[in-house]
Amino acid sequence: MNWFRRRKRPNRFLELLIRQAELTTRGLGMLERYMIQPHRDLALRIKEVEEEADEVRRILIDELNRSFVTPFDREDIFALSLTIDDMLDYAWTTVDEMEIFGIQPTEDMRRLVELLHAAAREVWRGVQRLERHPRVANEHAVRAKALENRVEREYRKALARLFRTPSSLDEVATMLKYREVYRHLSNAADRGDEAANVIGDIVVKWQ
Repeated sequence: MNWFRRRKRPNRFLELLIRQAELTTRGLGMLERYMIQPHRDLALRIKEVEEEADEVRRILIDELNRSFVTPFDREDIFALSLTIDDMLDYAWTTVDEMEIFGIQPTEDMRRLVELLHAAAREVWRGVQRLERHPRVANEHAVRAKALENRVEREYRKALARLFRTPSSLDEVATMLKYREVYRHLSNAADRGDEAANVIGDIVVKWQ
């Protein structure tokens, strides 16, 4: 019988991780809507969600620093919190730079964000299932990793389409702006993949 099953009191760390993953999923859902209909008010709402998630992470780190006993390795708690947080950070950075650069969403962006939102949902479900259904949690982690692979394939295709021979210096400048946004989306996927890896590690250690 693993540690999770013996524990009766609420797992404060797991509660905070679930909240982080929930906010990340919400933020990426907003990003998906932004890619359909960009609006400054929606961008600001994404920022608000990102700030709320940062506060949850600060509380988690404070709890971690004050606790002698943790439900699973404190390194895994820290790593899972960090990677989930980074996914949302990149979502906000994507919107922020689009607003600064004055660029509009593309079909490639919409496709990438749709996949990212799905990956965030899988990470969230994986964290939710860690305590009672670790094998199911691992299945969600595997799905998140598969979605990351799809993001990377679509990212490379998007870059190939973007870097077709430009006809002017203005087009080169525009290409570079879009490349930065695509890169943030790729980085978000990488962090989702790392979150899935941590979930898998936790399951292996505590089954």
